[in-house]
Amino acid sequence: CERLVGAAGCGGRATAVATVLNVTPLLVTRKMQTWISFTIFALLSTVTCRFHPKCLEGKYHKPSPSMELDLGECRLYSASSCCYANYTKKLTPSPIVKIDNFYWNSCGLHSAKCESYLKQIECFYHCSPHASHWVHPNSSVAIQNVPLCQSFCDSWFDACSDDFTCVRNMLTDWKLEEDGNHCRNACIPYRQMYENGIDLCQSAWGESFKVSNITGHCLELNEKDELVVKTIIADSPEESNQEKPSSESNKQMPVEKDIERDA
Repeated sequence: CERLVGAAGCGGRATAVATVLNVTPLLVTRKMQTWISFTIFALLSTVTCRFHPKCLEGKYHKPSPSMELDLGECRLYSASSCCYANYTKKLTPSPIVKIDNFYWNSCGLHSAKCESYLKQIECFYHCSPHASHWVHPNSSVAIQNVPLCQSFCDSWFDACSDDFTCVRNMLTDWKLEEDGNHCRNACIPYRQMYENGIDLCQSAWGESFKVSNITGHCLELNEKDELVVKTIIADSPEESNQEKPSSESNKQMPVEKDIERDA
Protein backbone atom coordinates (compact mmCIF):
# COMPACT_ATOMS: atom_id res chain seq x y z
CA CYS A 1 0.00 0.00 0.00
CA GLU A 2 2.78 2.41 0.99
CA ARG A 3 4.48 1.90 -2.42
CA LEU A 4 1.37 3.10 -4.22
CA VAL A 5 0.02 6.01 -2.14
CA GLY A 6 2.73 6.70 0.45
CA ALA A 7 2.75 5.85 4.14
CA ALA A 8 0.62 8.83 5.18
CA GLY A 9 -1.93 8.30 2.45
CA CYS A 10 -2.13 4.60 3.15
CA GLY A 11 -2.56 5.17 6.88
CA GLY A 12 -5.22 7.79 6.31
CA ARG A 13 -7.24 5.59 4.02
CA ALA A 14 -6.94 2.66 6.41
CA THR A 15 -8.19 4.81 9.32
CA ALA A 16 -11.17 6.04 7.32
CA VAL A 17 -12.11 2.54 6.25
CA ALA A 18 -11.63 1.27 9.81
CA THR A 19 -14.00 3.92 11.15
CA VAL A 20 -16.73 2.84 8.77
CA LEU A 21 -16.20 -0.88 9.38
CA ASN A 22 -15.53 -0.48 13.12
CA VAL A 23 -12.27 -2.47 12.95
CA THR A 24 -8.67 -1.60 13.71
CA PRO A 25 -6.66 0.41 11.11
CA LEU A 26 -3.90 -2.22 11.22
CA LEU A 27 -6.28 -4.95 10.10
CA VAL A 28 -7.59 -2.84 7.21
CA THR A 29 -4.04 -1.95 6.13
CA ARG A 30 -3.07 -5.61 6.00
CA LYS A 31 -6.20 -6.46 4.04
CA MET A 32 -5.47 -3.65 1.57
CA GLN A 33 -1.89 -4.88 1.17
CA THR A 34 -3.12 -8.43 0.57
CA TRP A 35 -5.68 -7.25 -1.99
CA ILE A 36 -3.13 -5.10 -3.83
CA SER A 37 -0.58 -7.92 -3.87
CA PHE A 38 -3.16 -10.36 -5.20
CA THR A 39 -4.27 -7.93 -7.90
CA ILE A 40 -0.71 -7.29 -9.08
CA PHE A 41 0.03 -11.03 -9.11
CA ALA A 42 -3.09 -11.70 -11.16
CA LEU A 43 -2.17 -9.04 -13.70
CA LEU A 44 1.39 -10.29 -14.02
CA SER A 45 0.17 -13.87 -14.37
CA THR A 46 -2.21 -12.84 -17.15
CA VAL A 47 0.55 -11.07 -19.08
CA THR A 48 2.99 -13.93 -18.55
CA CYS A 49 0.51 -16.54 -19.74
CA ARG A 50 -0.41 -14.44 -22.76
CA PHE A 51 3.19 -14.26 -23.92
CA HIS A 52 4.25 -17.72 -22.77
CA PRO A 53 5.63 -19.52 -25.83
CA LYS A 54 4.95 -23.15 -26.58
CA CYS A 55 5.72 -25.57 -29.38
CA LEU A 56 3.81 -27.12 -32.24
CA GLU A 57 3.27 -30.88 -32.10
CA GLY A 58 5.30 -31.93 -35.14
CA LYS A 59 7.55 -34.95 -35.43
CA TYR A 60 10.71 -33.04 -34.53
CA HIS A 61 9.24 -30.58 -32.04
CA LYS A 62 9.98 -30.50 -28.33
CA PRO A 63 7.09 -30.60 -25.83
CA SER A 64 8.06 -27.04 -24.81
CA PRO A 65 10.80 -24.56 -25.77
CA SER A 66 14.13 -24.60 -23.99
CA MET A 67 17.70 -23.46 -24.54
CA GLU A 68 19.77 -25.24 -27.21
CA LEU A 69 23.37 -24.07 -27.32
CA ASP A 70 24.57 -26.54 -29.97
CA LEU A 71 22.29 -25.78 -32.89
CA GLY A 72 23.98 -26.53 -36.20
CA GLU A 73 21.57 -24.22 -37.99
CA CYS A 74 18.69 -22.11 -36.69
CA ARG A 75 20.91 -20.38 -34.12
CA LEU A 76 18.40 -17.54 -34.02
CA TYR A 77 16.34 -19.74 -31.71
CA SER A 78 19.13 -20.99 -29.42
CA ALA A 79 17.85 -19.18 -26.32
CA SER A 80 14.39 -20.72 -26.59
CA SER A 81 14.13 -23.49 -29.14
CA CYS A 82 11.33 -25.86 -30.05
CA CYS A 83 13.74 -28.12 -31.91
CA TYR A 84 16.63 -30.28 -30.78
CA ALA A 85 20.17 -29.72 -32.00
CA ASN A 86 20.25 -33.07 -33.80
CA TYR A 87 17.53 -31.90 -36.20
CA THR A 88 19.22 -28.62 -37.10
CA LYS A 89 22.44 -30.47 -37.88
CA LYS A 90 20.57 -32.09 -40.76
CA LEU A 91 20.21 -28.61 -42.23
CA THR A 92 23.91 -27.80 -41.90
CA PRO A 93 25.28 -29.39 -45.12
CA SER A 94 25.10 -27.26 -48.25
CA PRO A 95 23.77 -28.01 -50.74
CA ILE A 96 21.23 -30.27 -49.07
CA VAL A 97 20.37 -33.39 -51.02
CA LYS A 98 18.03 -35.24 -48.68
CA ILE A 99 16.74 -34.99 -45.11
CA ASP A 100 15.43 -38.28 -43.80
CA ASN A 101 13.08 -39.44 -46.55
CA PHE A 102 12.58 -36.07 -48.20
CA TYR A 103 14.58 -34.95 -51.25
CA TRP A 104 15.62 -31.33 -51.61
CA ASN A 105 17.17 -31.87 -55.05
CA SER A 106 14.21 -33.17 -57.06
CA CYS A 107 14.90 -30.47 -59.66
CA GLY A 108 18.64 -30.23 -59.06
CA LEU A 109 20.60 -28.69 -56.23
CA HIS A 110 19.48 -25.31 -54.94
CA SER A 111 21.72 -22.30 -55.22
CA ALA A 112 23.27 -21.22 -51.92
CA LYS A 113 21.20 -18.02 -51.73
CA CYS A 114 17.93 -19.83 -52.44
CA GLU A 115 18.73 -22.62 -50.02
CA SER A 116 19.38 -20.11 -47.24
CA TYR A 117 15.77 -18.88 -47.45
CA LEU A 118 14.40 -22.42 -47.48
CA LYS A 119 16.42 -23.11 -44.34
CA GLN A 120 15.03 -19.98 -42.67
CA ILE A 121 11.49 -21.21 -43.28
CA GLU A 122 12.37 -24.66 -41.95
CA CYS A 123 14.02 -23.16 -38.88
CA PHE A 124 11.01 -21.00 -38.09
CA TYR A 125 8.58 -23.90 -38.40
CA HIS A 126 10.63 -26.37 -36.39
CA CYS A 127 12.46 -24.17 -33.89
CA SER A 128 10.64 -20.89 -33.24
CA PRO A 129 8.81 -20.80 -29.89
CA HIS A 130 6.38 -18.33 -31.47
CA ALA A 131 5.24 -20.43 -34.45
CA SER A 132 2.50 -21.99 -32.34
CA HIS A 133 0.81 -18.58 -32.02
CA TRP A 134 -0.37 -19.25 -35.57
CA VAL A 135 -1.20 -22.93 -35.13
CA HIS A 136 -3.61 -24.20 -37.77
CA PRO A 137 -7.14 -24.58 -36.33
CA ASN A 138 -7.45 -28.06 -37.82
CA SER A 139 -3.95 -29.40 -37.18
CA SER A 140 -1.66 -29.04 -34.18
CA VAL A 141 1.39 -29.73 -36.36
CA ALA A 142 0.69 -27.01 -38.93
CA ILE A 143 0.70 -23.21 -39.02
CA GLN A 144 -1.64 -20.78 -40.74
CA ASN A 145 -1.40 -17.12 -41.76
CA VAL A 146 1.95 -16.32 -40.20
CA PRO A 147 2.54 -12.67 -41.29
CA LEU A 148 5.76 -12.39 -43.29
CA CYS A 149 7.01 -8.97 -44.37
CA GLN A 150 6.73 -8.38 -48.09
CA SER A 151 10.37 -7.32 -48.16
CA PHE A 152 11.33 -10.81 -46.95
CA CYS A 153 9.09 -12.47 -49.53
CA ASP A 154 10.46 -10.32 -52.36
CA SER A 155 14.02 -11.16 -51.33
CA TRP A 156 13.15 -14.86 -51.17
CA PHE A 157 11.66 -14.69 -54.67
CA ASP A 158 14.72 -12.89 -56.04
CA ALA A 159 17.07 -15.41 -54.41
CA CYS A 160 15.24 -18.42 -55.90
CA SER A 161 13.99 -16.99 -59.21
CA ASP A 162 16.54 -18.92 -61.29
CA ASP A 163 16.30 -22.15 -59.27
CA PHE A 164 13.98 -24.92 -60.39
CA THR A 165 10.96 -26.55 -58.75
CA CYS A 166 8.21 -28.91 -59.83
CA VAL A 167 5.68 -28.15 -57.08
CA ARG A 168 3.68 -25.07 -56.25
CA ASN A 169 2.81 -26.25 -52.75
CA MET A 170 5.94 -27.77 -51.20
CA LEU A 171 3.88 -29.56 -48.56
CA THR A 172 1.21 -31.35 -50.60
CA ASP A 173 2.05 -31.47 -54.31
CA TRP A 174 4.57 -34.32 -54.28
CA LYS A 175 4.15 -37.87 -55.48
CA LEU A 176 5.04 -39.83 -52.36
CA GLU A 177 6.61 -43.26 -52.67
CA GLU A 178 8.51 -45.57 -50.35
CA ASP A 179 11.85 -44.04 -51.27
CA GLY A 180 10.67 -40.46 -50.80
CA ASN A 181 9.04 -37.56 -52.63
CA HIS A 182 9.06 -37.23 -56.42
CA CYS A 183 7.84 -34.70 -58.97
CA ARG A 184 4.43 -35.07 -60.57
CA ASN A 185 5.19 -32.38 -63.15
CA ALA A 186 8.14 -30.96 -65.05
CA CYS A 187 10.70 -28.75 -63.31
CA ILE A 188 10.42 -25.05 -64.12
CA PRO A 189 12.10 -21.93 -62.70
CA TYR A 190 10.62 -20.38 -59.57
CA ARG A 191 9.93 -17.21 -61.56
CA GLN A 192 7.55 -19.24 -63.75
CA MET A 193 5.96 -21.21 -60.92
CA TYR A 194 5.31 -18.08 -58.84
CA GLU A 195 4.29 -14.64 -60.03
CA ASN A 196 6.17 -12.67 -57.37
CA GLY A 197 7.21 -12.65 -53.73
CA ILE A 198 3.62 -12.47 -52.49
CA ASP A 199 2.64 -15.46 -54.58
CA LEU A 200 5.67 -17.43 -53.40
CA CYS A 201 5.10 -16.79 -49.69
CA GLN A 202 1.38 -17.50 -49.87
CA SER A 203 1.62 -20.61 -52.02
CA ALA A 204 4.86 -22.49 -51.35
CA TRP A 205 3.73 -23.61 -47.88
CA GLY A 206 -0.01 -23.59 -48.55
CA GLU A 207 -1.88 -21.51 -45.99
CA SER A 208 1.10 -21.33 -43.65
CA PHE A 209 2.09 -17.75 -44.47
CA LYS A 210 0.48 -14.49 -45.50
CA VAL A 211 2.17 -11.30 -46.62
CA SER A 212 1.88 -8.14 -44.56
CA ASN A 213 2.98 -4.57 -45.16
CA ILE A 214 2.17 -3.40 -41.63
CA THR A 215 5.35 -2.06 -40.07
CA GLY A 216 6.13 -3.77 -36.79
CA HIS A 217 3.50 -6.43 -37.38
CA CYS A 218 5.26 -8.78 -39.78
CA LEU A 219 8.14 -11.21 -39.44
CA GLU A 220 11.46 -11.16 -41.25
CA LEU A 221 12.72 -14.35 -39.60
CA ASN A 222 15.54 -12.53 -37.86
CA GLU A 223 16.39 -11.24 -34.38
CA LYS A 224 13.72 -8.50 -34.62
CA ASP A 225 10.93 -11.06 -34.59
CA GLU A 226 10.94 -11.44 -30.80
CA LEU A 227 9.68 -7.90 -30.28
CA VAL A 228 7.39 -8.04 -33.31
CA VAL A 229 5.61 -11.14 -32.02
CA LYS A 230 5.01 -9.52 -28.63
CA THR A 231 3.64 -6.42 -30.37
CA ILE A 232 1.32 -8.48 -32.55
CA ILE A 233 -0.04 -10.42 -29.58
CA ALA A 234 -0.45 -7.31 -27.44
CA ASP A 235 -2.04 -5.12 -30.12
CA SER A 236 -4.26 -7.55 -31.93
CA PRO A 237 -4.83 -11.15 -30.85
CA GLU A 238 -6.72 -11.73 -34.09
CA GLU A 239 -3.88 -10.40 -36.25
CA SER A 240 -3.17 -13.82 -37.67
CA ASN A 241 -6.69 -14.07 -39.13
CA GLN A 242 -6.50 -10.99 -41.36
CA GLU A 243 -6.86 -11.50 -45.10
CA LYS A 244 -3.82 -11.88 -47.30
CA PRO A 245 -2.76 -9.45 -50.03
CA SER A 246 -4.10 -10.59 -53.37
CA SER A 247 -2.04 -12.10 -56.15
CA GLU A 248 -3.67 -13.13 -59.39
CA SER A 249 -1.88 -16.44 -59.63
CA ASN A 250 -1.98 -17.22 -55.90
CA LYS A 251 -3.62 -20.62 -55.43
CA GLN A 252 -4.20 -21.61 -51.84
CA MET A 253 -4.21 -25.27 -50.93
CA PRO A 254 -5.12 -26.93 -47.62
CA VAL A 255 -2.25 -27.43 -45.22
CA GLU A 256 -1.71 -31.12 -44.60
CA LYS A 257 0.42 -32.86 -42.04
CA ASP A 258 4.10 -32.09 -42.42
CA ILE A 259 4.69 -34.65 -45.18
CA GLU A 260 8.43 -34.33 -45.51
CA ARG A 261 8.82 -35.19 -41.84
CA ASP A 262 6.31 -38.06 -41.78
CA ALA A 263 6.73 -39.52 -45.28
